Amino acid sequence: MKPVSPKKKLGQHFLNDLNIAKKIADLLDHRPNDCVLEIGPGMGVLTQYLLPKVQQLKMVEIDRESVNYLQRKYPDFKENIYNEDFLKLDLSNFFTQREFAVIGNFPYNISSQIVFKTIEYRKHIPFFCGMFQKEVAQRICEKPGTKAYGILSVLCQLYYETEYHFNVSSSVFSPPPKVESGVLSLKRRENLVLDFDEKLLFRIVKTSFQQRRKTLRNSLKSLNIPKIILEDSIFDLRPEKLSATEFIDLTKKVGYAKI
Repeated sequence: MKPVSPKKKLGQHFLNDLNIAKKIADLLDHRPNDCVLEIGPGMGVLTQYLLPKVQQLKMVEIDRESVNYLQRKYPDFKENIYNEDFLKLDLSNFFTQREFAVIGNFPYNISSQIVFKTIEYRKHIPFFCGMFQKEVAQRICEKPGTKAYGILSVLCQLYYETEYHFNVSSSVFSPPPKVESGVLSLKRRENLVLDFDEKLLFRIVKTSFQQRRKTLRNSLKSLNIPKIILEDSIFDLRPEKLSATEFIDLTKKVGYAKI
């Protein structure tokens, strides 16, 4: 079949190294794989290794040309190939209320948005893995105390156990991207006690990192926190010093003060 033409506006870089595709698919081996959603399958280089592993595989692809290619390549799975924008999908009933894993060679231009959507639907998604721009993948898995540690790091590590697996050279893509890639996985934390205001936590994390060079006492002024609460030593710190757990503690302090 005639190969799909990569489209710059969609951030398409097709993986052509079968060994790497298999290694990504193999990340599913340590967990139940009844239902899996592949994002951006392109010409199916990863799909071919998923089909033997998965009881029910669905694919979401925004590129109509890629969808046509996949439907010809996998005619028995036409009904499971969706010509949709993943970011606009309601995932709450995508597998008839069953949980599902998410996997893919993610377009770099929307990779952070894909992660935020996964966090939004975390009750449905216990496992997530795939390829990102190396810098983004490292940021998600970064530990507190570094410049790379930020909003993505905190929110991902709050709800998921993150693991960075391996680097991928730009030379294994067509066309080659201008950046290196990295493969990671997220495993949902099952024993997380959500005894805090999640919306307030999101606001605190985003507000504090928008002025990350300032201490929390200064970066969170817009929240109108009472002075007595601001005397706590945690407000002497900059946001990159706090782990996800410590952001929960901070949220509780601020939340109690606002009751």
